[in-house]
Amino acid sequence: MTNPNFKPVRKIGISSRSIVGTVPTLGKYESSLERDFMELIRFDKNVHLYTPQPITIAYRDAQGKTRRYTPDGFIQYRRDIMPAIQMPHTLCEIKYRTDLGTKWQELLPKWRAARRHCAQNGWKFMVITEREIRTPYLENVRFLWPYRSGDNANAVLADEMLHHISEMRETDPEALLCTMFRDRWNRATALPTLWYLISNFQIGCDLMRPLGMKSTIWKLED
Repeated sequence: MTNPNFKPVRKIGISSRSIVGTVPTLGKYESSLERDFMELIRFDKNVHLYTPQPITIAYRDAQGKTRRYTPDGFIQYRRDIMPAIQMPHTLCEIKYRTDLGTKWQELLPKWRAARRHCAQNGWKFMVITEREIRTPYLENVRFLWPYRSGDNANAVLADEMLHHISEMRETDPEALLCTMFRDRWNRATALPTLWYLISNFQIGCDLMRPLGMKSTIWKLED
């Protein structure tokens, strides 16, 4: 299996559905759906590198004419942690579900060529739509991302939280903070540290459900 070091090969253009911008550390997007997907990628601890518009694949259409297709992105997974070590690098196309119906005949030959290319390299090809992207998980990622740097977290308090939640085994944010603090202002002050621990995967939580003060949380194994 090759170990690509891609650079974007296609310039970002403007269309009627384009929203052009940049997600820090990942690169440019050309639709709000791509932007949302890149926010998920940026949050995923399994991802080593994401490259927008990574390669151009040549293929022949039904008339035998040579065409070219540039997928939206390439995900390279880490090879030092589980489960990332077992996840195949993935070439991906980000599409609205309405396009799957209206442009199916145009898209199918491109995607067949992409699957062949991936099979030759030991990768995977995926078409990802808003159904997989725009979920409660995306809303949780957007909420947690500002806490990930730990700018407003307290290291001593973080250790205390991990100790308490380890003893409680399973709890929720409200119960944890009520156990640690009698005063509601102290509980409010401690919240950024809790969100920091969740966003950095030191405290577990089902992020596929809306995150709140009654969400089930637990200490993750080191």
